[in-house]
Amino acid sequence: MGGEPVSVFLCGDVMLGRGVDQLLPHPLDPAIPEQYVHDARVYVALAEDRNGAVPRDRGFGYPWGDVPELLEAAAPQARILNLETAVTCHDAFLPGKAVHYRMHPDNLPALAVAHPDVCVLANNHVLDYGRRGLADTLAALSAAGLPTAGAGADLGTAGAPVTLRPGPDVRLSVFGLAAESSGVPRDWAATAGRSGVHLAGDDTLPRLLTAVAERKRAGDLVVVSVHLGSNWGYPPARSDRALAHALVDAGADVVHGHSSHHPRPLELRRDRLVLHGCGDLVNDYEGIGGQEHYRDDLRLLYLVELDAGDGRLRRVRLIPLRSRRLRLERAPAQDARWLRDTLDRVSRPYGIRVDPGGDALMARPTA
Repeated sequence: MGGEPVSVFLCGDVMLGRGVDQLLPHPLDPAIPEQYVHDARVYVALAEDRNGAVPRDRGFGYPWGDVPELLEAAAPQARILNLETAVTCHDAFLPGKAVHYRMHPDNLPALAVAHPDVCVLANNHVLDYGRRGLADTLAALSAAGLPTAGAGADLGTAGAPVTLRPGPDVRLSVFGLAAESSGVPRDWAATAGRSGVHLAGDDTLPRLLTAVAERKRAGDLVVVSVHLGSNWGYPPARSDRALAHALVDAGADVVHGHSSHHPRPLELRRDRLVLHGCGDLVNDYEGIGGQEHYRDDLRLLYLVELDAGDGRLRRVRLIPLRSRRLRLERAPAQDARWLRDTLDRVSRPYGIRVDPGGDALMARPTA
């Protein structure tokens, strides 16, 4: 391998709406258009019923808990996350969906706590409040100085990468993409004359593969952050895995998959990293039952180390967390062991092993 390592922080979905928004200094009206729950504060109450009262002295950093200190110590050179929340006060929600996520624009400092370099918006909730809500989201993030990828005013902006410079001689291009397998409606797709998300399709995918190849030929490291796959289960669908492989074969150094509510397998493809699902990071699901065997209360920070010269994977450091009282804290040792055993078991068939690594887990190629 040639070149110094480049470290990139990746994570699962960040959902700062609904119950989380109610904890922040500027909550929206708690009324929500769901079939069974009509008040967002119910999700706070469910979490409290499970793990105890949420403290009253909260600020913008409350949902992140231990994360800012952990990221400061890790000092990644780039930070990429998927923001699965509309940022709008617009009330006209999109009918026909089971849940709708939005946060108050004045609560955006809660996103800035994580210091993201790229906020990916290619997901199945960014248009929960329609194209007006998307416009508000794009405007709010731009005003806050938070670059976005994966959604925009038209296909050109939605499909354009964000270019970062994580090192003096290193460029990193970040593309955002959504697949229909993650529940993104087809009519959410951005077109030449319509806003929306960068949705993988017969026209858009070949264009993206060409753009990835061009960036790679220019010497960039390339991350494609893609919302794909189902919420639950470990094996990736054949079509989702084929999409990830096509992106790597075109030149992507990392396929940053998200959408699943729990961590899914890591894969090595041509010495490049594929994350088939990073699980959730921040949300208000803590008190919701039904899938406890997946341990979706456990979360991960992904610290990916790439070779700066060619983008090959060196290792992935995984920091286990758990959600308690809608706040992230370091996972106890027994929970970290459960995550290690589970991820090692489901990832080994895809060329990755997961080992203990001191206060974290270490994912490396099996060979």
